[in-house]
Amino acid sequence: MMRTAVQLVGVVLVAVVLLLGGRWYAYVAWAESPYDEIGIDLNGYAPAALRRWGCHKMQQRFPGQIPPYGCAGPDGRSWT
Repeated sequence: MMRTAVQLVGVVLVAVVLLLGGRWYAYVAWAESPYDEIGIDLNGYAPAALRRWGCHKMQQRFPGQIPPYGCAGPDGRSWT
């Protein structure tokens, strides 16, 4: 009984990570705008290394735009 509950919790955690990770990657790689609110939030919760990679990827995709929250430098207008 306890083993089944632990397995269920494990499967649910993996599913949530895959769902949120997939949504974050879709924002970084394919979003039409860097200002998607859910994408910005997910990027903010990502570990620092993934957040830097995501910001760099979006900077390449949206070179002339002001960076979204979480990817802006100290002045708020330059990319990190």
